[in-house]
Amino acid sequence: LRRPGRRGRCFGSRRNRARGSPGTMSDGKYFSTTKKGEIHELKQELRSLDRPKKKEAVKKVIAAMTVGKDVSMLFPDVVNCMQTEDLELKKLVYLYLINYAKTQPDLAIMAVNTFVKDTQDPNPLIRALAVRTMGCIRVDKITEYLCDPLQRCLKDDDPYVRKTAAICVVKLYDINPELVDDRGFLETLRDMLGDSNPMVVANALAALREISEIGGRSALTLTQHTLMKLLTALNDCTEWGQVFILDALADYTPSGASDAEKVAERVLPRLQHVNSAVVLSAVKTLLRMMDAVSNEDLVRAWCKKMAPPLVTLLGAEPEVQYVALRNINLVVQKRPAIQAGQNDAKVWGHEHSPSPHPPTVQDTCACVEAARALASRQH
Repeated sequence: LRRPGRRGRCFGSRRNRARGSPGTMSDGKYFSTTKKGEIHELKQELRSLDRPKKKEAVKKVIAAMTVGKDVSMLFPDVVNCMQTEDLELKKLVYLYLINYAKTQPDLAIMAVNTFVKDTQDPNPLIRALAVRTMGCIRVDKITEYLCDPLQRCLKDDDPYVRKTAAICVVKLYDINPELVDDRGFLETLRDMLGDSNPMVVANALAALREISEIGGRSALTLTQHTLMKLLTALNDCTEWGQVFILDALADYTPSGASDAEKVAERVLPRLQHVNSAVVLSAVKTLLRMMDAVSNEDLVRAWCKKMAPPLVTLLGAEPEVQYVALRNINLVVQKRPAIQAGQNDAKVWGHEHSPSPHPPTVQDTCACVEAARALASRQH
């Protein structure tokens, strides 16, 4: 569970184990109990006035739930633990609610007031946690109580709360599309495409695209104004935010050659990204922009820049190699110029490439032919 480059900040690190802090290996003790009368004992501990003891009881409940034990009969007692300033305890209770609210919809209503109160908490982490959890509780009786807090969180001062609320709109739409339309949430998401925070822009865009897939109709129309906002946010987004934006740009129909060139110029640097998903999304966008450009010299120049990053993907893990080959196969069929004039060229030596001798374009062409042969046999 260690994150690369973050020593001492992982679950179960030596420093955390020494302190016995939450999330450490010492929490394994909660999964080892099988004694009789455990539910009655947990119920008594959950009703205790001793806060540390109550927190330990909730951990035991979550551990039992994780290994498949039915602890739904403790629902009222766990819900009563929601009103706390302890963020870890609140997260545990919310996790329990998400799991059991569907089987206990009448009791889940008991938590609504606390949810609404938490969406106005001074701590933005608690506000985001509350609106996220309300969105995950797929109970019709709760959705009507979600609208006002969600509307408030979509316009929150903190960008973390706003980006969390944007994804929550999708979950609400999946439950009750009419409610989302009536309360104007779609229009709010469109306005959020002009947010000052790039991650809010990316999440709002992702939400609108997913709503389009669920509803079977487009909830997003890319105009020149919207396009400029997305291109501005592209450089400052996280890698997955960039994927969302690039996928949206791939669906954009440029008004002319100059418009397509403008988009392509902003997308070309993404070909050098370390994330293969960003590279492939950039290639998809560039292919779309090529259709609107009549300057063959410019198209050949773009193809020349696209070839090395695609070939470099073949030095990655087998799963990435497979996806890269499938994409290279399609790209070469659509744009044969991508391999023209590359016979004497060596593939760029990216610092990200795990292989000291990346494959040449000739190797790639051979792989593409193999992929084509495999595809023809499958059909």
